[in-house]
Amino acid sequence: MVISNVKGFLIDIDGVLSTGDTAIPGARDAIAYLKEQGYPFRCVSNSTRKCRATIATRLENMGFDIPGQAIFTPPRAAVRYLQETGKHRVYLLTTGDVDRDFAGACTDDGSTAVDFVIVGDAGERVTYASMNHAFCCLMEGAGLIALEKDRYWMAPDGLSLSAGPFVAALEYATGETAMVVGKPARAFFDLALRDMGLPADGVVMVGDDILTDIGGAQAAGMRGVLVRTGKFRADALEKSGVRPAAVINSVGDIRDIL
Repeated sequence: MVISNVKGFLIDIDGVLSTGDTAIPGARDAIAYLKEQGYPFRCVSNSTRKCRATIATRLENMGFDIPGQAIFTPPRAAVRYLQETGKHRVYLLTTGDVDRDFAGACTDDGSTAVDFVIVGDAGERVTYASMNHAFCCLMEGAGLIALEKDRYWMAPDGLSLSAGPFVAALEYATGETAMVVGKPARAFFDLALRDMGLPADGVVMVGDDILTDIGGAQAAGMRGVLVRTGKFRADALEKSGVRPAAVINSVGDIRDIL
């Protein structure tokens, strides 16, 4: 199937470009093809523990030529939103090196006079003290941004709580409702589109998750192309009720739809 009026792409990373630390066959050539043809694109991930420079280095180590500015994650979505609102003081409750994406915005002076509390998967940084500080910031007027709201994830040593339960606790305590800026929230896709400067109807989302990637993109007005790599399951596609614009074997076949 050929998809018309394509002006740009959002391309999922895990399961579409790579599996673990291994590039999916044909993925490097697909990125090179899009660059040769002049298609703008953003490589998207729901990671909230790694800054985009770290993700770019990981992709470079797998042989991809993808600049950091072409990587769009929930932290980058939050930064984009901060830029649009003109607000910049945040209390960041995350772990890993994702704070590098918020350079110049984070405050660690103990003040509760911030514009937003931003919560991601924070691991061991979630303590009574850190949660209570976030609570105090919110009670003094800060907004609440959730980088993601998953309940749990599969850590190397087994199931582990993700950001969702702690975001829900802050919502319950304060009466605030978090703005979620990770997939499949519409805010994530809208901010990614504005980052590229392209209209939704001209952008195609390529992903391996029929609900998070394809369903989320369609709800934001984009078209979705599902790949049969990563977490793809034929039964999940059939049961979802979501119908992608096309299904291809891998991102390596992307030129077949153009």
